[in-house]
Amino acid sequence: QVQLVESGGGLVQTGGSLRLSCAASVSIFSFKAMGWYRQAPGKQRELVATIITGGSTDYADSVKGRFTVSRDYAKNTVYLQMNSLKPEDTAVYCCNAGTYRDEYWGQGTQVTASS
Repeated sequence: QVQLVESGGGLVQTGGSLRLSCAASVSIFSFKAMGWYRQAPGKQRELVATIITGGSTDYADSVKGRFTVSRDYAKNTVYLQMNSLKPEDTAVYCCNAGTYRDEYWGQGTQVTASS
């Protein structure tokens, strides 16, 4: 059974940084794409960043230039480095991983950027 476990969330002041980690219970070579989503209270879930097999990345316009997604195959972990955090980045951040057949989600980690 595939498990994704996020960590690294917390409370940070506006302008601060956090690094989220998503550790997979299987080799991340198994996935064609991995990504980070977030959902703020009263809002729809939105895609924040993705990284695909070939290494290409994509970001939501709201986080371009501030967030960076990366992966470590040796640790079976995907990261989301978040810099220059803003109050509007406050949300529960979830890791997602997909094969050609299945999709998996982590439990989420809370990120709060206080003004």
